[in-house]
Amino acid sequence: MSDRQVLSRDVRSARLSAAEYEENFSDLHAPLDWHEAKVEAERCYFCYDAPCMTACPTSIDIPLFIRQIATDNPVGSAKTIFNQNIMGGMCARVCPTETLCEEVCVREEAEGKPVKIGQLQRYATDHFMDEKRPHPFTRKPETGKKIAIVGAGPAGMSCAHHLAREGHDVVVFDARNKPGGLNEFGIASYKSTDNFAQREIDFLLEIGGIEIKNGQMLGRDVELDQLAADYDAVFLGLGLKNTNRLNLEGEDAPGCEDAIDYIAALRQAEDKSTLNVGRNVVVIGGGMTAIDIAIQTKLLGAENVTICYRRGQSAMNASLYEQELAQTHGVDIKHWRQPKAIQLNGDGEVCGLEVETTALADGILSGTGETQIIPADQVFKAIGQKFDSSALSGGQIDLEGGRIKVNDQRQTSNAKIWAGGDCIVGGEDLTVVAVEDGKIAAQHINSVLQG
Repeated sequence: MSDRQVLSRDVRSARLSAAEYEENFSDLHAPLDWHEAKVEAERCYFCYDAPCMTACPTSIDIPLFIRQIATDNPVGSAKTIFNQNIMGGMCARVCPTETLCEEVCVREEAEGKPVKIGQLQRYATDHFMDEKRPHPFTRKPETGKKIAIVGAGPAGMSCAHHLAREGHDVVVFDARNKPGGLNEFGIASYKSTDNFAQREIDFLLEIGGIEIKNGQMLGRDVELDQLAADYDAVFLGLGLKNTNRLNLEGEDAPGCEDAIDYIAALRQAEDKSTLNVGRNVVVIGGGMTAIDIAIQTKLLGAENVTICYRRGQSAMNASLYEQELAQTHGVDIKHWRQPKAIQLNGDGEVCGLEVETTALADGILSGTGETQIIPADQVFKAIGQKFDSSALSGGQIDLEGGRIKVNDQRQTSNAKIWAGGDCIVGGEDLTVVAVEDGKIAAQHINSVLQG
């Protein structure tokens, strides 16, 4: 194939029947029923000094909540979970438990079959929320203190809930038209069904004392220095806004897309048959976003979906479980391939991706000169995101490596401003870590405001 071979592209919507869309985007894991949950809970050894609890970023008392399920007390189990992680329902759905709590489970070590901690957590939290019980926490008397939170994602909403519990008034500013952040716009649709992200936000807001202002972007509609002046404290849960670029010719051509934007559009689509998807799809990247976009385009009806990653399998940020999940959905993962050139047809549209085989020599990754062209109606970039610090002007906040520098209490160099989630140094692209950041920051903000 020449560098600019003319090919007809096959990108269209409605590739599948309504029944196929419904089946493809149903729950990835069917929830446990009462009997299944009880049997699974009784597999737990209820370890003293349990390794699973240590591995949980939010330090949920896992043996306790599982024992409560085993003794037919799912309400108490849910309260145990919510006490440490108010967004335990979503975390049960999206946490990579296979590399966290379940990886260190004693059953995993002994038998290679861990207790299904994530599914048990979902059983308890879903039971509580589905029965529409009163909120598990009561707000303390109002303190008269007011905190501004920028970003209504997991970090921001976790922080908001913990501060509201302490009696503070919280105003959350978010740039999008609805709250939720990563949980609402960035999670694969088959992991969060039935509008769960918004239902969890509604549940969280039942504590009272939290106001959400949508369509308010930092640096455009609100300024950081003004928030710091008007409020007793500020928390930043800004996430990562900018997608990294390939820096290849043709990157802005029709058919070369950001995976993050496409996943968000897919999550917000009421009718998935309206989304355009190519017959041949190529994804560049090796993290969770690459896996999510690859599987979902396959579920939308793409015939051939290929992930190209420049290093080997062990270096992929996506867990081995997620990689295997992609492969079971028919996704072809090509390791040791890096993008070299985007192929365009005569109309200037993407028609393929040229990749170069890579190899490690003395610890240095380099191209071997061997190339291959993979036909592609769509090329998705899933090569990571970076923080946009332009909105922080006037806030007098120190950065490190392009992200916000914080101490162990998530406090920035400005004594009135805290931050958490992906936007901070060392931030991880995990809902559960963001939730913990928000909790830690809220605890410190409360201690500072209370003197």
